[in-house]
Amino acid sequence: MLPYELFIGLRYLKAKRKQTFISIITFFSIIGIMLGVMALIVVLAVMDGFGHEIREKILGTNAHIVLSKYGSGIRDYREVIRQVEGVPGVLAAAPFASAQVMLSGTGGVAGAFVRGIDPPFERKVSNLQKSIIEGDIGSLNRDAEGRVPGIIIGKELAKNLGVFLDDSITVISPLGDITPVGMAPRVKRFKVTGIFEFGMFDYDSTFAYISLPSAQEFLRIGDAATSIEITVKDIYQAGAVAERIEEHLGSGYYAKDWMTMFKKLFSALKLEKLMMFILLSLIVGVAAFNIITTLIMVVMEKHRDIAILKSMGARRSSIMKVFVFEGFIVGLVGTFLGAVFGLLIAHNLGAITGLLERLLGFKAMPGDVYWINQLPSRVDLLDVMIVIGVAMGISLLATIYPAWKAASLDPTEALRYE
Repeated sequence: MLPYELFIGLRYLKAKRKQTFISIITFFSIIGIMLGVMALIVVLAVMDGFGHEIREKILGTNAHIVLSKYGSGIRDYREVIRQVEGVPGVLAAAPFASAQVMLSGTGGVAGAFVRGIDPPFERKVSNLQKSIIEGDIGSLNRDAEGRVPGIIIGKELAKNLGVFLDDSITVISPLGDITPVGMAPRVKRFKVTGIFEFGMFDYDSTFAYISLPSAQEFLRIGDAATSIEITVKDIYQAGAVAERIEEHLGSGYYAKDWMTMFKKLFSALKLEKLMMFILLSLIVGVAAFNIITTLIMVVMEKHRDIAILKSMGARRSSIMKVFVFEGFIVGLVGTFLGAVFGLLIAHNLGAITGLLERLLGFKAMPGDVYWINQLPSRVDLLDVMIVIGVAMGISLLATIYPAWKAASLDPTEALRYE
């Protein structure tokens, strides 16, 4: 019941004993397309995973929008927060005061970025509470009422300082006080009341959190906030919401959304994904040349059959369809196998890399080198469909010249010496 062009194309895929070499080339054509499609799906899944993981971790440690004021801190931050939360699209807002300091512990000294926060507000705008592995974010306010205020530091920073929960560390600010003998650094002791782990080495090794009143007192800024962090309902509309906030508050305030603050990073990831797609598509292109070679050899081998078909009344378009179908089936089988194996690897990439790490004895994603400590994978259905479409398109284009060559064969010349 098949069209005779498709029937003949399928028959040509079954090599006779004297055509074993052609069959081997066909097999390698299928393998080449399979490897190209598989590599494309896996790499694009990893690139999507990188982008998704980095975005989630960045938005877990940073607000969607940061609102600041030209010149100095925000004195009336409570009223500003009330106005900001009334802007359409805003979920919550929280004040903070930040500065670069030095931290000194029993095991060493390290530079850090300390941020004063208000725990009830901070829970609404960041994932700090979820990332704390020891202690609690509420301990900042509880210990601030005692003699020694509390501080929450990153896991890697705790290792560098050689401190544990309930140990004391010293915070040193380079912006010190003026004394008769010159500038003296500002020093204050804090007790470690929490340790967090965001899973990003840069943050876990350089960030520390204290209560907002402790930061105001230590930084000598009075009842003010350095900036206000804001979360929005739709992260991809953060830019538009930032503009509405600026219009609502008037001149003197400026808001930066997360896409602006990390524009270079996400642009680099997008460009890298595009370049990897283009480069790996060359694997499919190389496999397509095998399809061309296979079909040309089949045309040379089957010139007598082609001449007989033409003598029986087969049209040029029908002869072309025979070889287009043959090459298309090769591409279809290779693409199908590549998609199946690619999706299997992409969905089980974590287990595969974990097994390889145990066998080879090295870490694929060391946390002190990369922002994340494991190889991510996230399959995007649209990417898979594009890869399949590109592979099938290249395979189909590869059939055009051999099919045209077969259709152009003169039956009289082919049968003259038969």
